[in-house]
Amino acid sequence: MKKKKLVIGTRGSKLALWQARWVESELKKLEPSLEIELNIIKTTGDKILDVALAQVGGKGLFVKEIEEALLERRADIAVHSMKDVPTELPCELHLGAICKRENPGDAFVGRNGAAGKLADLPKGAHIGTSSLRRTCQLLKARPDLKISSLRGNLDTRLRKLDEGEYDAIILAVAGMKRLGFEGRITEAIPPDAMLPAIGQGAVGIECRREDPWINGLVSRLNHHETSVAVRAERAFLLRLEGGCQVPIAAYARFDSAGKKLLMDGLVGDPSGSKTLRESIEGDPADAENLGVRLAESLIKQGAGEILARVYGKEIPPVENDIAT
Repeated sequence: MKKKKLVIGTRGSKLALWQARWVESELKKLEPSLEIELNIIKTTGDKILDVALAQVGGKGLFVKEIEEALLERRADIAVHSMKDVPTELPCELHLGAICKRENPGDAFVGRNGAAGKLADLPKGAHIGTSSLRRTCQLLKARPDLKISSLRGNLDTRLRKLDEGEYDAIILAVAGMKRLGFEGRITEAIPPDAMLPAIGQGAVGIECRREDPWINGLVSRLNHHETSVAVRAERAFLLRLEGGCQVPIAAYARFDSAGKKLLMDGLVGDPSGSKTLRESIEGDPADAENLGVRLAESLIKQGAGEILARVYGKEIPPVENDIAT
């Protein structure tokens, strides 16, 4: 009997390869005879390292070339960090699974373990981050901080910190844990202090809609609670017409009884001069509508004007009262 073969499209960073190999191992648990190959693909976001992502513009900077490989059948599935996945996918593709989420929060990493918490930083301290979402929340809490763009893989960012370019940097907890750097986290910033990026901590598997065998296989890796939460967050982002480089944050999760979906959302000016934050809760079966309603509540409060200043595009106003 001929072995079935499956090609995974992935970026070449250490974190992307960790995620791809984790998916490979999980699939082999389901189908031990499966032959799996990695197709490592360099994306636009990987090629442009000397410019802040927010200045590059566009959506899908870390997925477009991998999606092209799917469409051209050079890959059968793609493994992504969900925070990098645009809210609108090519019509031939879809998310076949969203895997169980790691800690979705942000990590504060002080140089040489110093400055254990954000609050401990001296006035005017220098922080490195690649995210406008983090920047606006940092400056809202600490307008005295100096914040500079920080690009590169996790090793590169930690090296720049150790060499003294920054007093501290902010990274995702999930990436630190997956690559064995959890011990370098000097403070896990709670979501009430810094809302995470949409989908942060979750791994998604993208595939062609027309491949029933592959869809059936990868769907077995879908984690229901994570999928519901991330889809609510993505609906929030879609209504705001945002990408992964804009100052938008959201975090959805089930309550302790597993009966309700709780969700917080934020839109902020990168300067920290104005941030809008709102919460909502409801039936998990209505997750995507909850995300839209939360976005529309923020639009009513002025989120559209903030985002128009950031990326020069008006957000359609709320035409009815569904957000109230």
